[in-house]
Amino acid sequence: MTDVVVVGGGFTGLSAALALSKNGVRVQLFEKEPEPGGLAGSFLAGNQYLEKFYHHWFTSDHYVYDLVRMLGSEDDIISRPGRTGMYYGNRFFKLAGPLDLLRFTPLSFIGRLRLGMLTLAARRVTDWRKLEDVTARDWLIGICGEEAYKVVWEPLLNGKFGEFANEVSAVWFWNKLKLRGGSRGKGGREMLMYYRGGFATLAGQIVDRIRKNGSEIHTSVSVDSLIVADGRIVGVSTSRGSVECQRAVLTTPLPVAAELLREHVSSAYHDSLLRIRYLSNICIVLELDRSLSSLYWVNVNDPSFPFVAVIEHTNFEPSETYGGRHIVYLSKYLPPSSPLFLMADADAVRFGTAALRRMFPDITSSNILGAHVWRANYSQPIVEKRYSSLIPSVHTELDGVFLSTMAQIYPEDRGTNYAIRSGFQVAQAVSVDLASAVSSSSSPSEPESQ
Repeated sequence: MTDVVVVGGGFTGLSAALALSKNGVRVQLFEKEPEPGGLAGSFLAGNQYLEKFYHHWFTSDHYVYDLVRMLGSEDDIISRPGRTGMYYGNRFFKLAGPLDLLRFTPLSFIGRLRLGMLTLAARRVTDWRKLEDVTARDWLIGICGEEAYKVVWEPLLNGKFGEFANEVSAVWFWNKLKLRGGSRGKGGREMLMYYRGGFATLAGQIVDRIRKNGSEIHTSVSVDSLIVADGRIVGVSTSRGSVECQRAVLTTPLPVAAELLREHVSSAYHDSLLRIRYLSNICIVLELDRSLSSLYWVNVNDPSFPFVAVIEHTNFEPSETYGGRHIVYLSKYLPPSSPLFLMADADAVRFGTAALRRMFPDITSSNILGAHVWRANYSQPIVEKRYSSLIPSVHTELDGVFLSTMAQIYPEDRGTNYAIRSGFQVAQAVSVDLASAVSSSSSPSEPESQ
């Protein structure tokens, strides 16, 4: 019998399985996709693996370091500057440091100063709970003023969250600022990290180590239902048969976990798992024969532009990695019912490249050497006010089943670093539960009263 079944092979599931197997726990992990990695999953671009959805780490992401240290692969972490900018009023503005901010002419001088105060205001927040009753909109206007909010922050919030923009909590935005501020080096320059060979290489190394520890990884296998006896999990039913287990860890999005648990928990608990709302994401990946600009990340502050950012990955990881091709991501968060999300791949590529030509008129179809379209449901939880009250516990109502998902990462937002942290944390909770069961079964029974 397997000690623990892990459902989902994203970095939360991989980290949980790694930590458990390292301590001698027998694990079987099931991932429905052909490759592990979850939202950090990859595909072959030429002869090199590339993330389906753009990925990097911040220098403050120490859980990544902890995991890589477990693998003994610290030398494979690459640190480079991330050159960022903004597209506003048909112009590009570099925003990589304090001097760039002072040169940002779309704002008045006072507006630039107030915008610069935001980082200082974020650093002064010592208790994020005091922001839980405030929206990001109100918090930003209070610090930066209406001018900076309208020019800089409102287009980005609307581009990211659409109709939900005015519901987003100040906690979500504050944490974004804290994270970016923590990755800045001397002179305010932002430093970002990548992994040699891409995230697919890291995921593969984790899989290899888990197997070396005596546990199993199964890809292209879905978990369809939980097998329960006497109110406790005893196994899972997969697309390749049933597996007995003592515990299970669900790392799927909450709606998927809710469906697996539905027949075994109260209706109130089931419904509580559906309370957190999500946005989906579409990511169009273009392989070009030329570079667009010198910027890695361009925030698009044009409300009429259909994508919130243009990420030129090869201004971070060199184009030589991909045979000289220049990799560009066009990303959009949106409801799964959105016409763009439902478009055929070829139509989505045409739509994306037409939008890109508005920013870079010299780009033609002959510059496009390859194009890929990736979609993901449940890719961004909507972090609304008082979000902490919505987060389910790692312990579910079903005995022996644990929950560890991106929607439970708070006050931090989703990201590989915190997925790894969640995996380590749920592994600890499962280990304590297993040890408690062993202790109970080995304790001598009380003598019967005479």
